[in-house]
Amino acid sequence: MGHAFESTDEIEVPASVEDVWTAIATGPGIDSWFMGRNEVANGQVKMAFGGYEPTSGITASERGSHFAYDSGKAPDGRFIAYEFLVEGREHGSTVLRMVTSGFLPGDDWADEFEAMTLGGALFRRTLQEYLTHFAGRTARPITVFGPMVSDWDEAWKKLDAALAEKLPDAVEFHRNAHTLALRTDKGMYRFMRGFFGPFIAAHNIFEGDESEQDWQTFLDTTLGEQR
Repeated sequence: MGHAFESTDEIEVPASVEDVWTAIATGPGIDSWFMGRNEVANGQVKMAFGGYEPTSGITASERGSHFAYDSGKAPDGRFIAYEFLVEGREHGSTVLRMVTSGFLPGDDWADEFEAMTLGGALFRRTLQEYLTHFAGRTARPITVFGPMVSDWDEAWKKLDAALAEKLPDAVEFHRNAHTLALRTDKGMYRFMRGFFGPFIAAHNIFEGDESEQDWQTFLDTTLGEQR
């Protein structure tokens, strides 16, 4: 049967139109709030993390006002599209309207749609946080796949306790059933329930020398598995 979807979100941020455009329409900008490594070139948006390398075609690019791209339709009808509409306001603020749409095939789309919806909320909130606190700066993305989890309630409790010690001054800026996001003056730290069972850390680091191995060790130790 499958499921077609479309959602629209609008935020106003204390950032210039140029800073917003850089965040949504350049590789370094997308690196600073999304996940993995991103590249915008030759009419495409490319992302790479954990062996996953999706490529989307750019369907609109009007500098400072409109940027859109989509995955193209797979043989089973699957696709996802992103659209960003940018409008400058007085006193240097900017309104950003984001539209996400697509189609999930099959009769078992509900779990995937839930994960996509909760994950999408995390990234939209991170974009808002980035444009509010780090606009104009470029982050170094860190993406780590932790242990497989069978008891998510217990895993979240362990993670909360460990983060209270590791990042005691962090501000929590987003949480839902599948995600958690914290901010310090050095970066944004996100944790996600992976669709196929692993804990995922996807951070955006603006200062410091934290590495993927540091966070791999943290997840494995916190959640009871050593690599």
